[in-house]
Amino acid sequence: MKVPETFETTVSIDTLRDKTILLTGASGFVGKVVLEKLLRCVGGNGRIFLLMRGNRRFPSAEDRLYHEVLQSSLFDKLKSEQGAEFLENCLKKLHCLEGHLTQPLFGLDHETFAATAFSLDLIINAAASVDFREPLDDALKTNTLALDSLIDFSKFTPHCPLIHVSTCYVHGHHAGFCQEGNVVAFSGDLPLLDTGYVDTDAVVSSLQSRINVLYATISDIDERQAALVDLGLEVANAYGWNDTYTFTKWLGEQRLLNALQGRALTVLRPSIIESVLKDPTPGWIEGLKVADAVIMAYAREHVMLFPGRPSASIDIIPVDYVANSILISAAEALNAPCQHRFYQCGSSAENPVTLKTLIKLVRKASTTPGSGLDRLFPRQPKKSFVMVPAPLFKLITDGGLNYERWNYRLRKTLGLSSSKRALMKMETTVRLAVVFAFYTTQRYTFDNSELLALADRLSPADRAAFPVSTADIDWAHYLGNIHLSGLNNFALKPRPKKPEEPKLLRRVDKAH
Repeated sequence: MKVPETFETTVSIDTLRDKTILLTGASGFVGKVVLEKLLRCVGGNGRIFLLMRGNRRFPSAEDRLYHEVLQSSLFDKLKSEQGAEFLENCLKKLHCLEGHLTQPLFGLDHETFAATAFSLDLIINAAASVDFREPLDDALKTNTLALDSLIDFSKFTPHCPLIHVSTCYVHGHHAGFCQEGNVVAFSGDLPLLDTGYVDTDAVVSSLQSRINVLYATISDIDERQAALVDLGLEVANAYGWNDTYTFTKWLGEQRLLNALQGRALTVLRPSIIESVLKDPTPGWIEGLKVADAVIMAYAREHVMLFPGRPSASIDIIPVDYVANSILISAAEALNAPCQHRFYQCGSSAENPVTLKTLIKLVRKASTTPGSGLDRLFPRQPKKSFVMVPAPLFKLITDGGLNYERWNYRLRKTLGLSSSKRALMKMETTVRLAVVFAFYTTQRYTFDNSELLALADRLSPADRAAFPVSTADIDWAHYLGNIHLSGLNNFALKPRPKKPEEPKLLRRVDKAH
């Protein structure tokens, strides 16, 4: 990549030192890792503002920060380094903005909003709603419209860079080699502005009209929510995206690109984000991610048949590599000209791993004695996990659903014992397929050459401390050992033990 000669070509993480940073999404999976690295790896007396709100369990943002973020095992390495000074250092550096992402000005009063904005050197937006089947109105609020307050922030400080975390899957149904750059619209029905980007106001207005119709015609809350989910999927598919999440994230990109013309905006797109590979805690993960749907389906034997291509690349990236990419792109943006940059953070271009390999590694782990994966595999799966082409999967499941529904109704009519278990398992398979089949039938590669070129401009020390290249990842070791152990130890709760029978009761039973 040719680097403009108007600025220093080297990039240093030390550029982040002493800076005032706004971080959104600090309570989320990616945001926690970014925050941990900012606290541990970036020195100085800079401040970090965290946009956060309380919840039912922890009413204030400060309580939630302490209990849900800083008490996470992710911060154990930092605590061991700083000891008793850990909380004191956090109090000095971290400042909660008690606000809500989806409210105008984040729900802050104008004075607080303006004063905070004027003080900022950098904005990192790691907040998102990663729900593939979210009601359309909620997804628009979080992934598209909430960006308006970030745009307002940047207007107070025009030279303050914004690092926006998006997703590689904004490429939707594009196939082949997907480059790091603006993703053009699939449908000619989407209105374009003179900038070349989509008129998101017009699109949102059109979608809002359809949302309003559902609110006016469906009074039952559950039915309306289900209709909004279906509407989101319908609209996304019609425009060329697989799900509501990726469609609204793409709209968010377009909104930022339009509003921040001539300003410093970096769009960082990760692929499927999974557990920490190296730093700070190998295997650390929160919740189950996209690839884990396949792993859990096999481990629990709830699903034995799934649409997919065994040879397809399942583009996985460790979360610490995503955080590293965010930080090095932030360091670049602070010292570079104000312009738009796109980086993609994935593995399919450098070191692809196939779905067949993933399933093979999971099977091996499930049959290895003493693997220590008791939560993930409470028992060894006896049934295989078969991948079939999508058309064949639909043919089989359509027939299976019709049979199970007919069988259930018939037995109930005849007064025979009836169970919905088989029907529910079939319905679970279909629901999972609707969301995840897109990610198991990939026919594209995410280019990351620009990100690698950026990493090459780091010092050798920074490049070693903040790796982004997946070329050297040993997938058998990462997936088979680190990631599965991470799922077992961090994502899955211990299985409840059978209550021990009181000794007195045992003695009475023995006497009888």
